[in-house]
Amino acid sequence: MEFVNDEYYMSMALDMAEKARGQTGTNPVVGAVVVKDGSIAGIGIHLKQGTPHAEVHALNMAGELAVGSTVYVTLEPCSHYGLTPPCSERLIAEKVARVVIACEDPNPKVAGRGIAMLRAEGIEVQVGVLRDRALSLNKKFIKFITTGLPYITIKSASTLDGKIASGAGDSKWITNEQSRAMVHVMRHQHQGILVGIGTVIADDPELSTRLPVPGISPVRIIVDSSLRIPDHAKVITDAKAKTILLTTAQANGNRIKELEDKGIRVIPCGDGPTVDLNLALKQLGSEGISSILVEGGGSINGSFIQEKLVDEVALFIAPKLIGGLGSTGNFVFEGYAQMRDAVTLKDMSVEVIDDNVLIRGTPVWRE
Repeated sequence: MEFVNDEYYMSMALDMAEKARGQTGTNPVVGAVVVKDGSIAGIGIHLKQGTPHAEVHALNMAGELAVGSTVYVTLEPCSHYGLTPPCSERLIAEKVARVVIACEDPNPKVAGRGIAMLRAEGIEVQVGVLRDRALSLNKKFIKFITTGLPYITIKSASTLDGKIASGAGDSKWITNEQSRAMVHVMRHQHQGILVGIGTVIADDPELSTRLPVPGISPVRIIVDSSLRIPDHAKVITDAKAKTILLTTAQANGNRIKELEDKGIRVIPCGDGPTVDLNLALKQLGSEGISSILVEGGGSINGSFIQEKLVDEVALFIAPKLIGGLGSTGNFVFEGYAQMRDAVTLKDMSVEVIDDNVLIRGTPVWRE
């Protein structure tokens, strides 16, 4: 039998929270477990922004057993009135004896206040059980709530020789079916998906989430400095998800109106000839988009790397060699003269997916 301790119940709460990734909007994913006299009395997950938090669901299930219980929660209980009442007040009202918290809430509206409220009422509070796992689970929320900027993941797929298409432009399919299914899970777990206009013109993608069980399709974001997007493009016509076009102040005003009349959100980002990505991310953050999966070509990927705007890289590699003097690589940017200056990745993970490999990591930016 598995040893039952604080980590056991916190792991259960984290497992539940993980299942809700992608459906809580700009809110964190949170799980909670109520334990009384050695038995689980209630469980809860935060399911959707504006609905009850995990602690509330768990306490409702526990009912009278909540009195004198221990509550395990993956993120510090909130202490402020937002779309829902404070969870700290509910825990106090239910007369719980102990609260075990994985990590503090970085939200400036909380940031230790929830813990202080509980302790002020004589409730025992322990913080830090499985902290690193909890922080990793909510890394998108933490980036957004502390900076106002979306968490950026670059996803790319290439052959062994680093090509994302043949010299003739063919890219279907580099990776295997299992890898492509994982990409749709990644789409479900991000609020936005971003590509360049070149990808739209070449492939006319839907940029939707397609899974055996329906997933949530992210907002489709197209970088299109000159508004070259065709009127027949699927992201314009299919209404499967909201579409945002990022352009510049130089874009044609009549064309902007035409697109807005079709229900497309057009956001000018900068006065130059190309989209200012730094400004674009600030604008998208203000629109409430807290995470973006970049699935662009080499130039878009390279631009994000060049501007140091990437929080995570997910690179699928297939055991193929395509060659081609005119074929494109994953990242096309000015680059560095010395290998010692190259962008490196930390917190690496490597996953084998049949005959494919998925490498994940966080870029280390040199000053």
